[in-house]
Amino acid sequence: MAPVLLRLWGPSSEIPDQEYYRLMAIDCWGEESPADTDLGAAQALFHSLSDGTRLAIVRRLAVGEARVADLVAQLGLAQSTVSKHVACLRDCGLVEGRPEGRQVFYSLARPELLDLLASAEVLLAATGNAVALCPNYGTDSATMEACGE
Repeated sequence: MAPVLLRLWGPSSEIPDQEYYRLMAIDCWGEESPADTDLGAAQALFHSLSDGTRLAIVRRLAVGEARVADLVAQLGLAQSTVSKHVACLRDCGLVEGRPEGRQVFYSLARPELLDLLASAEVLLAATGNAVALCPNYGTDSATMEACGE
């Protein structure tokens, strides 16, 4: 079990007007640390949902099944873009297709995905959407990247 090292800053009691820092080991993981578990699958799951288009597709499919043509009309994106994202979600096992003639109707493959989305909504409400202010992943960071800042 690997402890977490925390840097503590503050005034030095030994030398007035001096700042110091010290490392303090804290075991906040209980029996398992993240290094002891394989986070690859969880990372892949959240990465598959991190794209706005894929998340919009999942949210639409939470309502019921849809064809790529339906998603194109509702999302206002190119057919190739929607197909690519649906394929990604299908490859990740989050979406499945039901062929009917020349059409394929897509739906969510796992009902647990609805629970995950509901939990995310609860978390966003609890944090007051603070994640939108995150300097790395918030909505303003995407705007700044698009502007080349």
